Amino acid sequence: MPAQVPAVCITETKRLLDGANPPRLIDVREKEEWEHCKIPGAELLPLSQWPALAQEKLADKSQTLLIHCHHGGRSARAVAWLLQQGYTDVRNVTGGIDAWSLEIDPSVPRYE
Repeated sequence: MPAQVPAVCITETKRLLDGANPPRLIDVREKEEWEHCKIPGAELLPLSQWPALAQEKLADKSQTLLIHCHHGGRSARAVAWLLQQGYTDVRNVTGGIDAWSLEIDPSVPRYE
């Protein structure tokens, strides 16, 4: 995992998503993982198709982005890349969708 990427815990992620001006939630898992389970409102941009997909879909470099994956490793790499490209408000969702299932919404299936 890249060192020192900005991060946000899963409970803060939920609070931000429920707020008046929610950030974009970007899921960097693969399509097969996405089809198994997803966080409502998340957008799929698989890390395997990065950076072309990110440059196309994430044009506003100042927009607040929360990036998640299964546990937080791939999303940390995506956040590090976005920061290198000049994005200013991106954070890694620590614990990813697994933590979401454990702490926020147990109806979201867990997987290995």
